Amino acid sequence: MSIFIGNLSYEVTQEDLSDVFTEYGKVQRVHIPTDRETGKKRGFAFVEMETKVQEAAAIEALDGAEWMGREIKVNQAREREDRGSFGGGGGGGNRQRRY
Repeated sequence: MSIFIGNLSYEVTQEDLSDVFTEYGKVQRVHIPTDRETGKKRGFAFVEMETKVQEAAAIEALDGAEWMGREIKVNQAREREDRGSFGGGGGGGNRQRRY
């Protein structure tokens, strides 16, 4: 599993996150998603740690903490929802293409 960290500063780096989470155990991976079009950071990240015990300790200590001028939200990441295939949901199937 992994940890979700929300409300992050857009200036945060992988090294920043690794340094903070290393206080609670061994960090295996840090991922900071970026916008596909602009390449800018999206204000959240994911951290994977070696054990669930380490993850729980980090979540308990850091959720709601102020860091880099923001109150961060730290919790267990949820599995990514399956959005289905392109055009498979949410309507729009009968729209005419306009070019």
